[in-house]
Amino acid sequence: MPELPEVEAVRAGLARHLTGRRVDRVEVLDARPLRRQAGGAQAFVDELTGRTLTAAVRRGKRMWLPLDDGRALSAHLGMSGQLLVRGTAPVPDRAAAGADGAPDGSGAGSALLADPEAPAVDLSATRAPTLVRDLSQRPRHLRVRLHLSALPGDPGDAVLLDLVDQRMLGGLHLTDLVPTADGAPGGAGSPEPLLPADATGLARDLLDPQLDRAAVVNRIRSSRRAVKTILMDQGVVSGVGNIYADEGLWGARLHGLRAGCELGPRVVSRLLSETAAVMERALAVGGTSFDALYVDADGAPGYFARSLAVYGRAGEPCLRCEAPLRREVIAARSHTSCPRCQTRPRVRRR
Repeated sequence: MPELPEVEAVRAGLARHLTGRRVDRVEVLDARPLRRQAGGAQAFVDELTGRTLTAAVRRGKRMWLPLDDGRALSAHLGMSGQLLVRGTAPVPDRAAAGADGAPDGSGAGSALLADPEAPAVDLSATRAPTLVRDLSQRPRHLRVRLHLSALPGDPGDAVLLDLVDQRMLGGLHLTDLVPTADGAPGGAGSPEPLLPADATGLARDLLDPQLDRAAVVNRIRSSRRAVKTILMDQGVVSGVGNIYADEGLWGARLHGLRAGCELGPRVVSRLLSETAAVMERALAVGGTSFDALYVDADGAPGYFARSLAVYGRAGEPCLRCEAPLRREVIAARSHTSCPRCQTRPRVRRR
């Protein structure tokens, strides 16, 4: 499932392309992604038609598009959801400068792509993305299509926002916006202190400047649960899933089974900082794509997978000490760690 960097890459693209556009028409080709919509598909069409999209906002993995009537179009990508924009003016290719920012594409990203000895893995995970502007007009798994108003600079007058979803675990629905409990902005992309009414239990994320890190540290240290489980609890801190939990724990040299209450405040602070840092690095290259299902609003995959230290690398050498990485299960989720750098806690006998 997309985590914070992947959802933020989508949000940023939607903000660039859609802000200020009016919804002229709504096509529902499959009503199942609208299962959370009060009143069903017809209510979705009636209430959204004629509304103007004023921003694109994200908190954790949750994303919404505020409307000019004070409500919002809430979007959840699920396992395979894609929100694809068509018919707008192109935006700069984020890969044109290479992974290290070199304007000629001569950075580490380009060097890896040119290396014939590089591991043969899914290209969507390792190849610098290019903008996909010639997507099929009726892609397979197209579920909902919004016809939007054109703006100056658009190449034509047909601007579309498509929900394409193979597995249909995500979806769209209209929701009210309510004030945030702390009076601070609801999320990235808008200064308004508002968030969806059904997201009030969602904690702030590690890239949110309004996050009270001291409070998060205290919550983690007050819990007897495994620290990986706590880190992925969206009510404690949002946006972290299996990928970035493993990466953050490796960066902090912590095993995921360590109980939160056994950790000191400096250790927990280091874990939060390492997890935030790896998400920022992932966001810089569009997130992590392991297959063609995750792409941003322009149809481009992220390529952070080649920079992952532990996730998906069980059996391979640790990048710090070269010990073979180990995979196990914590609370029904896989956990990959280094047996040397991340000492597994001893099981206490009763």
